[in-house]
Formats: sequence, C-alpha cells, structure tokens
Amino acid sequence: MLSLLVEKIIEDRPHPEQGYRSCLGIIGLEKRFGTERLEAAARRALEIQARNYPSVKSILEKGLDKVPVRKASEHTPIFHTNIRGPGYYH
Repeated sequence: MLSLLVEKIIEDRPHPEQGYRSCLGIIGLEKRFGTERLEAAARRALEIQARNYPSVKSILEKGLDKVPVRKASEHTPIFHTNIRGPGYYH
C-alpha cells in the first residue's frame, strides 16, 4: 500500500519532483511508527484520499491506522408531511 500511496502522490502533482519531499517524509515515518502501522496508515490515506505527509502523520499520531474506516451508511430518505423537499424552495 505504501508504494501505491507514493505513486499516487507523484501522479497527483503537476511535476513529479513536487511530490518527492512528501514521499520521503512519509517513508521516514517508518522509523518512528514501524512498517505495519505505516502500511495501515497508507491504506487509510488512500481510502480517504488524504495523499500528503501531514495527513499520514496525523493518522499515525492519532492511532487512526488501527481503526477501520466507516462507510457512509445508505439510509433511505425519510418521507413525512412535515419534511420539505427541494421543490419547496423553488
């Protein structure tokens, strides 16, 4: 996952060189947090599309790499006479 994150960071920049320092910083987090946690943080960063050094560092510092990402629940809309729809405002 880490290699995929690095690829995405470099692809997202208009010039690949702009992503090098961010990638080096992320790779350097391995010394502090370990390989397993960095891989989990990279997976989470890809899932939430947070592709930069501060985001990955924050994921690791707050322990979010250990928490699964919550999927948006698919609720059916509530239909009630007191709930105004989009047509009310036009």
